[in-house]
Amino acid sequence: MDARLDPAKYAGLSEGDAHVIRNAGGRASDDAIRSLVISHKLLGTKEWFVIHHTNCGMELFSDEIIGDLLEDNLETAAFDGATWSNPKHGNGCAHGQFIKWHTISDNERSVVQDVRRIREHPLVAGHIPIYGYIYDVKTGRINEVETATEAGRAIV
Repeated sequence: MDARLDPAKYAGLSEGDAHVIRNAGGRASDDAIRSLVISHKLLGTKEWFVIHHTNCGMELFSDEIIGDLLEDNLETAAFDGATWSNPKHGNGCAHGQFIKWHTISDNERSVVQDVRRIREHPLVAGHIPIYGYIYDVKTGRINEVETATEAGRAIV
């Protein structure tokens, strides 16, 4: 989702080379998995890559923090580098407390979790290899998370 990042550019892809599914944190949400299944089943995609990135905003809050912010107020929150707060109060909604926001506390662990979630999904064909990576926004390098790639290896 991060507007600073162009996955096709850092992966060396040309237009039409890949289906890029983007969302906050690059997480394997139900909707992302739905898109992956369509990509394979109807369009013939043969391998998948889960790529998170360093310096991700999803590492800056927890489900509890965003739930509390939304319960207090629905307008844009402020971040001072350490703490989130609402400049305005009132007119919030408690529904944010019941959503799984898929925040990230450990980037490598989140890549492994996402690859495992995809691999274990009943609609994902076992022969599709799933690779896990973290893009380093400072160096421009894409680094493999070996435990994720191992978890995503094709089952023949």
